Amino acid sequence: MQRTLPKLLMAALVGAFAGLALAAPMAYVPNEKTATVSVIDTATDQRLRDFAVGVRPRGIASGGGRLYLSDGKTGSLLIVDTATGQLLKTVLVGDSPEGVSLSADGTLLAVAVEDDNSVVLLAAPEGKELARIKVHGKNPEHAVFSPDGRWLYVSAEEAEQVDVVDVKARKQVASVPVGKRPRGIGFLPDGSRAYVASEVASKVYVIDVAERRVLAEIPAGQYPAGIAVHPDGKRVFVSNGRDPSVMAIDVASNTVVATVEVGKRPWNMAITPDGTKLYVANGRSGTVSVIDTASYKKLADIEVGQLPWGVSIQ
Repeated sequence: MQRTLPKLLMAALVGAFAGLALAAPMAYVPNEKTATVSVIDTATDQRLRDFAVGVRPRGIASGGGRLYLSDGKTGSLLIVDTATGQLLKTVLVGDSPEGVSLSADGTLLAVAVEDDNSVVLLAAPEGKELARIKVHGKNPEHAVFSPDGRWLYVSAEEAEQVDVVDVKARKQVASVPVGKRPRGIGFLPDGSRAYVASEVASKVYVIDVAERRVLAEIPAGQYPAGIAVHPDGKRVFVSNGRDPSVMAIDVASNTVVATVEVGKRPWNMAITPDGTKLYVANGRSGTVSVIDTASYKKLADIEVGQLPWGVSIQ
C-alpha cells in the first residue's frame, strides 16, 4: 500500500493538471458603465463572475495571463491578472484612450488615444512606454497590429482613411482612403489583407496590405462597427450597430453569406482560438451574443454589465 498510494496520487495529479490544460478559454468583456469585466466560460457559455476595474473600461487585449484595458475616464492603461482580477499596474497614456492591441508575439502593446490623435506604443507585459506616434486621423479608435507585427493600422472617428504606422520606425508612413468613420479592423492570418468597417459608409473595405490599396468595397448593414477574422482566413465577421446584426463575409468572393440577428448596438467581437464560436458585445442590451460560426446560428445571449465595449478571449 505504501508503494501504491504515491502512484495513485501521481495519477490523480496528472489527471487534474490535464483537465486544467484542456479547459476552454475565457471570454473577457469590459463594461463601460458598470466599470467591471465579465468573465465567460466559452465551454458552457456561462458568466462565471465579474470583477471591478477602473472607472470606464473600454478597449481590451489579452495574453500571457494578463488583461490590458484602456480606461476612458482616467486616461490609463490597466494591466490586470486574468486569474484573480487583480489590478497589477496603471499606466497613464493620455486623455480618452480606446482600442488596445497586443502584437502576436506578445511583446508590444498599442493604445489609440483619441484626444491626443496618437497611438502609444508600449512594451508588454510591463507597460513601459516606448513611443507616442502621431496619426493624421482625428480621434483614433483602433490601432491593430498586423500578424507579423510590422504594421499598425489605425482607424479614427473623424477620418476617411486608415493610417499605416511602421512599428519599427515608430512613425506613420501611409494612409489608405476608405469610407467615412472607419471603425473595426482585422487582418487575415497571413497578413495579406486587412478588413475595415466604415460606419457612415455602411461598407467593409478590403485592403491589399502590400500595395496599400482598396481591393473591394463590400456593402454591410447599418453602421458597421466591429470586425473579427476567422482563424482559417476564409471568413470575416462584421457587426452592424443599427440593424442589429452580425454578417459573415466569404473572403474568396467578397460577398455576405449569412446574417445573424443579435442584441442592440453590437460592437466589438472575438472568436475562440478553435474558430467555432464568435462572441459579440451588445452595448445597449447589456449582453454578449454567441454565434456558431459553422451554422451561423445564435447559441445564446449572456447577460453582462452595462455598455459592454468588446470581447477578448484567452
